[in-house]
Amino acid sequence: MGCVSSVRPKKVTANGAVLSIYFDDIAAGWEQWVLLTSDNHHDSIFCNRRLERRHLDQAQERGAVILNFGDLFCAMQGKYDPRSSMDDIREEDVGQDYLDRIVKHAAEFYGPYAPLYLLLGKGNHETNIRKRHGTDLTSNLVHRLNADYGGSAHVGGYGGWVRFMFKMNGTKRQSVNLKYFHGAGGGGPVTRGVIQTNRMAVYLPDADIVVSGHTHDAWILPRSRERLSNRGKQYRDLIWFVRVPGYKDEYADGTAGFHVETGRDPRPVGSAWARFYYDAHDSRVKCEITQAVQ
Repeated sequence: MGCVSSVRPKKVTANGAVLSIYFDDIAAGWEQWVLLTSDNHHDSIFCNRRLERRHLDQAQERGAVILNFGDLFCAMQGKYDPRSSMDDIREEDVGQDYLDRIVKHAAEFYGPYAPLYLLLGKGNHETNIRKRHGTDLTSNLVHRLNADYGGSAHVGGYGGWVRFMFKMNGTKRQSVNLKYFHGAGGGGPVTRGVIQTNRMAVYLPDADIVVSGHTHDAWILPRSRERLSNRGKQYRDLIWFVRVPGYKDEYADGTAGFHVETGRDPRPVGSAWARFYYDAHDSRVKCEITQAVQ
């Protein structure tokens, strides 16, 4: 993959639903990794924390930045949740202050990686807790990571945008737009939610990358587009559709549990990698996206 020459963002700004990440001094040999995560369900007993930590360690080694698109928390064992079960709660989280405990323990786990996190978005598990309990798990975790562990993460929404802004060889500029949406629905046993890309391609004409989670499926679908520049020049580009599976493995050995009893299939666990790199031949930054699953 060539010479690794990651550079920390020059600056990161937030304006409403849009997070902009700026990289300067890009030249031959430059690359930047981005770990795309969603549906960690970190406090669940079914979370594969071993794999989660492995990917976080790889992110450190690669000088990556990390974006999370919701459901970092599972938070299903609290009061008012009909799905709650004491059998499914981690021992360290048992207590009247259950919600405070899962935030505290998540901060301790992610703390060593806090400087890598730029965005933590919200999923249906976090929005459900805010609706029922009046507390924002995502904002509370971001506050701890920034205040206690030297992070500079931003709180995202259920959906939003991330703009990667590149300045090459001192003058030339380029941007890549990532649209994130945590997800909705069940994905579908056959299409796995891929059919949604046809709709998204219509109403997201400015997106270069579209990332979702929620259904715990894993796929990457690049689609080619014919474009016309402002100068009337015909060209083609790619839009990347990415579904991130997360780290919750409810199938386990397939012998018991709600996931098994309802006839659901085993799902991949993990995240996805985006790698930006400078192509000297075309004098522009390009992107490739791969899965990090097992």
